[in-house]
Amino acid sequence: MTAQEVRLCGLLLQEHFGEVVERIGTHLLIAGTQNLRTIANETNTPLDLVKKSLCVLVQHGACEFGSGRRGPGSPVEYRASCERVLRVLRYPRYIYTAKTLYGDTGELIVEEVLQRGHMTMSNTVKTVADRLTHNMEEGRSMEYSEVVSAFSKLVETHFLQRCPPVAEMGTAATSATPATPGTPATPASTAPPTAESNPDCYKLPHVTLTGRGKRRRSSDDSEEQRGGKKVKVDSESCGDEGIYWQVNFERFHQHFRDQAIVSAVASKLDQTSSEIVRTMLRMSEVTTTQTAAYTQPLSANEIFRSLPPNYSISRPILDQYLSLLVDDPMEFVGKSGDSGGGMYVVNLQRALANLARATLESVVQERFGSRSARIFRLLLRKRHLEQKQVEDFAMIPAKEAKDMLYTLLSENLVQLQEIPKTPDHAPSRTFYLYTVNQLPTARLLLQHCYKTVANLIERRLFETKENKRLLEKSQRIEAILASLQASGAEPEQLTEVEEMITAPERQQLEALRHHINKLDSTENQVDETVFLLESYIFSTKTK
Repeated sequence: MTAQEVRLCGLLLQEHFGEVVERIGTHLLIAGTQNLRTIANETNTPLDLVKKSLCVLVQHGACEFGSGRRGPGSPVEYRASCERVLRVLRYPRYIYTAKTLYGDTGELIVEEVLQRGHMTMSNTVKTVADRLTHNMEEGRSMEYSEVVSAFSKLVETHFLQRCPPVAEMGTAATSATPATPGTPATPASTAPPTAESNPDCYKLPHVTLTGRGKRRRSSDDSEEQRGGKKVKVDSESCGDEGIYWQVNFERFHQHFRDQAIVSAVASKLDQTSSEIVRTMLRMSEVTTTQTAAYTQPLSANEIFRSLPPNYSISRPILDQYLSLLVDDPMEFVGKSGDSGGGMYVVNLQRALANLARATLESVVQERFGSRSARIFRLLLRKRHLEQKQVEDFAMIPAKEAKDMLYTLLSENLVQLQEIPKTPDHAPSRTFYLYTVNQLPTARLLLQHCYKTVANLIERRLFETKENKRLLEKSQRIEAILASLQASGAEPEQLTEVEEMITAPERQQLEALRHHINKLDSTENQVDETVFLLESYIFSTKTK
């Protein structure tokens, strides 16, 4: 874990959970596994606040807990997960993907589960139905059955999965819980469960839910206390008490990876080729594991039958496209047999390596120009070259090539390897070869991306803090306008309230919103690069 990762994790925890949780989480990331008392002493935080912070982290899967290293009877120890905290950065992308695939209902289901860490199916369905009903016209409401249907589809496609019970986590958390009051009793997840390790991971419980969503009213505020008891009774009567669901991040990442591969094929070849690859990925999306190097082999007959109806291509044309994909230098598609008209697979590891390579080349071109990118691509292809060979192959004058090579070398994007002819390493009798190691370079660029995202978050928080008074004034006026419109106020009253913000303030507010939206979109764009590099680095570990 690097300093940039810890810094980014701290900013994400502070923004989403507050300063106390950020302090505890950052301390655990730096110090490693510790028990409750040690955390409280080293962070100078009251024990009660430490317990609450750990509950929040465990609830969202950002903290694991288990029996102490001294053996049975020792205090429960906690360990923060940097990887899980960094996934908070990708929450908007998860929610947007759910909206694209399953509409507004799927979007709200994923949003609720992400916000609360894990939820029961009945509570999720009721909350989402109430939210959808609140946004509908008066007199209309959302049926529970429609939300249950969307929830079932998310589970069937493995975007949602059950949290494993605490007793099955492989830890002694259950036996150690009474000795440590701060240990949460809820079935929080420590490691992402798999279908192989938990047979019921994607099994829907039999839930008896009938009714419609309820519209929220301002008069309901006085009934909040008994509302909590009411929710508890409802969940017990639905038949799914104790069965909690969480977002399956690996399945979302698999979907993002497939989308990146399809987009790369579309830009390299054409739309029909990308649709063939999309069909192959869709057919094997549930059966292909996260660590698989290839998808499951598919016959040409199966691919032909599974193509979308609007792609009315003949079987001979499909065979030509498959041959074209197999012969392409990118090697996204490979042939694994001849039965059934030919067996084809998508080479996932090779595809990720090519996507990472294209990302590295793009970064070099944007930072150092097209000529430096030409040298970088040349070294990636030829592996080892002397300076004179770089000048000749790249067709760049000697002085410029030397400057570019030294600039790339100083940025650690290019490495220099010495091969001596004699044991004394005399410069006159030594070959100096320039090379590019793709994996270390990808790790270096990933750290730069973490730093960039942290800077963007800090800048956004600074802009918001500097204009806090103006933002609060705008929110107050918007609330007043909403209440007046709901009560049927006259247009003159609405205009008078709107004029409470002066023209310069309105202009400043528009500029601020534009700036913050730009920072948000930049964060999402950098996160796409982060995802590609993380996926490539992870694929190299599973070879």
